Amino acid sequence: MARAEVSIVIVSWNSWEYLPACLDSIFKPRNPRLEVILVDNDSEDGTPEKVSRLFPQVRLISSPRNLGYARACNQGLKMANAEFVLLLNPDTILHPDSLSRMIEYLKKDSSVGAVGPQLVGPDGRIQPSCRRFPNYLTLVWEFSGLSKLFPHSKIFGWWRMGDFDFQREKEVDQPMASALLVRRSVVETVGWLDERFGMFFNDVDFCFRIKQGGFKIVYFPEAKVTHHLGASTQKRKVAMIYQTHLGFFKYLQKYHSSGLKSILLLLFGAGLFTSSILRIVCLPFKKVFGNR
Repeated sequence: MARAEVSIVIVSWNSWEYLPACLDSIFKPRNPRLEVILVDNDSEDGTPEKVSRLFPQVRLISSPRNLGYARACNQGLKMANAEFVLLLNPDTILHPDSLSRMIEYLKKDSSVGAVGPQLVGPDGRIQPSCRRFPNYLTLVWEFSGLSKLFPHSKIFGWWRMGDFDFQREKEVDQPMASALLVRRSVVETVGWLDERFGMFFNDVDFCFRIKQGGFKIVYFPEAKVTHHLGASTQKRKVAMIYQTHLGFFKYLQKYHSSGLKSILLLLFGAGLFTSSILRIVCLPFKKVFGNR
């Protein structure tokens, strides 16, 4: 049997509602030689049993407990043998030829270590799927609300890239790892996902290390992937709010805590903690009044 050209690593948690469409989009078209590695984080919806029965070609790792995204993803990465590795969320659908196009892009330019496709919602609208690496100013604009008031500003909307044209191919800092194609050699160079970032900011850290390693990361809109944004995370909103803020703090701690910046870290850490509490407290009101 010929060696796979691409290994697709999917981490699932109670995602069966979306997973069959994701796997069908992988296996039904004429995609390159591939292997699919699914790491299930102790789902309660019967995902492992259903995958084993309906998709026997999937290499399944069924965890007896929820390991978090980073650790589970690393299990899949360590099993991957192909030249390219696609990190893929279970709530995605690959458009025809998108995977082949991303692979060809990496084959043409050896300076590019990773490529992210254009993400679109089920309604076909483009999802802003890239961000710049955050810093302390990012939190100033976020806490002050200026990023919400001026989302397209090159200053206040800098982190969320509100000034970016998502129809254009361009080198970027960090595409979402909802769909991210990486060279296997790059993974071996920069290392696995940092498991200290259990759920969020592991992709930010991973992309930062890829760039530190001297590789480019490119946003490539010719490849498209439909993404049901937040399909799993919306099921545990309180925990996800906490994990998001904790991930942000750990990222700043890892890269922005030397010297006088350690004082800023304490101040903004307190701000992140307060912000997470306020967002959790406000959740019931969002259910009543909607997201406005």
